[in-house]
Amino acid sequence: MFLKKCEEPMLRAMTLIFTLSVLAVPAQSQVFRCEKDGNTVFSDQPCGEDAESLELRDNRIGGSFNQNLPVQESPDPEEQTEESEQEKEAGTCRFINSTDLRRYLVREQVVRGMTRDNVRRAFGNPPETYTSPQEVWIYQTRYYGALYELTYVYFRDGCVERVEYRKP
Repeated sequence: MFLKKCEEPMLRAMTLIFTLSVLAVPAQSQVFRCEKDGNTVFSDQPCGEDAESLELRDNRIGGSFNQNLPVQESPDPEEQTEESEQEKEAGTCRFINSTDLRRYLVREQVVRGMTRDNVRRAFGNPPETYTSPQEVWIYQTRYYGALYELTYVYFRDGCVERVEYRKP
């Protein structure tokens, strides 16, 4: 008798959960596009002889970031070699988006591809510069008056090619 009393509420709960889960599944509705009086009309029913059925992407929350992206084509190896040759000809300058550039400047960081002006904004005017055989700016880092580190910024074609940190 006790088991029957326990089974009845559990059976009701399971029935309720099943019913709610069935109702929670969204119904797939169809959308039609038609031209009426020179205007485009959207409807859930065919709205004319020229009714065109539309496929709607699922816009529910969840999934992955690349879910609705088009399939990427595999790159042609010949095009890749042409692009790398063009990059070499263009020099070492690379595009740094404004958000990253601001982040580097706030952190007083210098990275490959920055311009001379960007380096001045991050580190200030260089105390030492050399132009031959390659343009190099040398910065000194001091702690409590003692020389702690030397930073060498190498330029090629007006852009930072590399940055080296050395102990004196």
